[in-house]
Amino acid sequence: MDCDYAMLQKIYGAPSQEESRRYSPAQCIGCDMKVVSGDPDPKHVSTSYVERHNLSMRMSMRRFTRLTNAFSKKIQNHAAMVAIYAVHYNFARIHKTLRITPAMATGLSDHCWSLEEIVMMADSYLPKPGPRGPYKKRISE
Repeated sequence: MDCDYAMLQKIYGAPSQEESRRYSPAQCIGCDMKVVSGDPDPKHVSTSYVERHNLSMRMSMRRFTRLTNAFSKKIQNHAAMVAIYAVHYNFARIHKTLRITPAMATGLSDHCWSLEEIVMMADSYLPKPGPRGPYKKRISE
């Protein structure tokens, strides 16, 4: 690969008695940087971008929050919601720093997609329903 890539792994300490009673993460006591490929600049190796993206996903989709009614119980529903979120985030949502959508910034799209366009695109990938068979009455036992 011709890219500079490094991973930053946070090291957490054991929670104290007081912290173990609360619903809060353990304290970060250090970081370990590992170069995966290339020669990345250590100043630019950060977890901030991923942490911010994870926060945006959790705040935008209640399915990522455990203690809500919208928590996904089926993996298929969860995957479908993540796919819809990714398309909306990249093709329909204008980002403040870019002032356009990420898809427009990369040249993948020439306009901001509407929700109707997203639904039509998603609908085109679904298999067409076949004819239904005859109704068979159940034999009660």
